[in-house]
Amino acid sequence: MPYATIRDIAREAAVSVATVSRALNGHSNVRPEVRAHIESVATRLGYVPHAAARHLSSARSGMIGVVVPDLHGEFFSELLRGMDREASELGLYLMMMVMHGDAQRGVAALHAMRGRVDGLVVMAPQVSAGELLAHLPQGMPAILVNCAPGQVGRSELRIDNVAGATALVEHLIAGGRRRLVHIAGPEGNIDAEERLRGARDACARAGLALHVLPGDFREPAGASAVATLLDDGTEFDAIFAANDMMAIGAMMALKRAGVAVPDQVAICGFDDVPLTRLLSPSLTSASIDIASFGAGAVARLVKAIAGEDDGLIEHRVPVVVVRESTGPMLFDVHNKTPEQSGKGELR
Repeated sequence: MPYATIRDIAREAAVSVATVSRALNGHSNVRPEVRAHIESVATRLGYVPHAAARHLSSARSGMIGVVVPDLHGEFFSELLRGMDREASELGLYLMMMVMHGDAQRGVAALHAMRGRVDGLVVMAPQVSAGELLAHLPQGMPAILVNCAPGQVGRSELRIDNVAGATALVEHLIAGGRRRLVHIAGPEGNIDAEERLRGARDACARAGLALHVLPGDFREPAGASAVATLLDDGTEFDAIFAANDMMAIGAMMALKRAGVAVPDQVAICGFDDVPLTRLLSPSLTSASIDIASFGAGAVARLVKAIAGEDDGLIEHRVPVVVVRESTGPMLFDVHNKTPEQSGKGELR
């Protein structure tokens, strides 16, 4: 019998529905032999407790709403893996809405989830603070993940993008790189803006210029940026891409052009997706432990639902993971000897 109910069990066991409910929920006022009989019938009928029904008595659905800007790339697969792992361990379920880069779709998602979920994890880096605050359901617990700053009275979990970008650029400079390029993320995205700011600050302190090219967090944007640099004859010996996927696109484009990484050009990304350690050369990146970050957002939301969250802003500071792509510069490609000319050339 598929989808057996407690009524089916009561009829088969010849007891009341109330007795079945008490037995299956562990109440002490059921005789041991009756409980054993009911459990035996439940097993035989293939009864599976309905999680949502267990939450009705507490006026909760057992559902957590998650709004994310995209699903493209390993970052979001790792983020959602961490969220789902934490939710599953707590007996909760995720209801997900994807913005696909459309701020208004994100606003619509907030309205669509009203009344359906116990709380919200919102990652909407392209929605303005005022608009997000205006459309968040009043009274619903929410954790804002890397949203625009200025959400008064809302709990937040943030990546310290400025610190991560600063550390990456300082690493490049310490390795002798002086002609730095940054492939930026999409305009209006708070993560992209903060990573650009960190890169500029680090270059300014070192007295170096930073050449900035546009990007969109996707692999083809990294390849396109390298093509632009080579076509324009721009001199550069390091690339910091605003995320790993663009860094990977840039690395592949340099390889196709015969430019050696890291001998001639060092490359680093941001996020430390699993693929970074499998590349050849492996990619230097700023790590936030993405799955743990997602799990942390759900854990904080559960506290907020229980009225235990402190409402503070929690910052996760990325750690620079140094790999082969930013190894030592073996020669200056702009002042190389004839013997070195076979290693690829930047004009």
